[in-house]
Amino acid sequence: MRCLIVGLGTQGNKRRTVAGSDVVAIVDPVARGADYRSIEDVPRQLYDAALVCTPDSAKPGILRYLLANGKHVLVEKPLLGDEGLLQDLAALARKGGAVCYTAYNHRFEPHVSRLKDIIDSGRLGTVYAARFFYGNGTARDVSLSPWRDGGLGVLTDLGSHVLDLARFLLGTIPEPLRLWQGQCFETRAYDHCVFGSAGMPALDFAVSLLSWRNTFTIDVLGSEGSAHLNGLCKWGPSMLTVRERVLPSGTPAEEVETLRMPDPTWETEYIHFQVLCRSGVTTDLGNDIWLNNVLCGLGGRVARREAA
Repeated sequence: MRCLIVGLGTQGNKRRTVAGSDVVAIVDPVARGADYRSIEDVPRQLYDAALVCTPDSAKPGILRYLLANGKHVLVEKPLLGDEGLLQDLAALARKGGAVCYTAYNHRFEPHVSRLKDIIDSGRLGTVYAARFFYGNGTARDVSLSPWRDGGLGVLTDLGSHVLDLARFLLGTIPEPLRLWQGQCFETRAYDHCVFGSAGMPALDFAVSLLSWRNTFTIDVLGSEGSAHLNGLCKWGPSMLTVRERVLPSGTPAEEVETLRMPDPTWETEYIHFQVLCRSGVTTDLGNDIWLNNVLCGLGGRVARREAA
């Protein structure tokens, strides 16, 4: 599959490395070494797919062009826009027989896959509650960026990841989700948020650009036991602990799996994208529409504050 890299920033360079010899050209308006400055400049017969790694505001126009011309697209998360825009993109993809895939690479984290298998097997029993925390220390970098410090801030950056993972792991998510805390300590947009739902299962999420040590945790509490994921492979190590409940109370039986390995998610996700393109799967962007609705609901306070 012949690919373009559209946007040669941090993510674009990662995608370029993974796609390797599949990459036939680089598109970027300013980056040194780019072969073309705009997507329209690239001869359409040169490529089959594009890996779109641009700022959020540039994505809709680029995706419309690619999908209208029957080109497969992997676009970095989040894919933002109103429901009408996303439905239009999905319709363009279906009409042209193209795949439009939004990349959420943490789904391919080995312990996330293992956790999903454990939940799906029923080993934890009825899932009562789950907690998600994703934090890094990039607040200063974001505040100095010409385009990253805007919109809904950490809600769309890291919040989209944890919401996607909750839906991936648990299926239907109880709504409404409510924003419990939202702060702008060092940035103009949110850099620290806590939100969740009091439904079944009860969910709470925290995302932050102020966690000076990179931290990622998922805790799932069920009627028969619990599971606890700590760490991503890219930071190493990643640990998954599964505990079997003892009745009426007592120290649970415990299994611990620890992984020390380079981040495998980018390569695994690219292979997944290739399989989707070969299989001719139908694009609907339903997950993106759901995420947009949730994020816009949570971020309503941001919009009102900026309007004022």
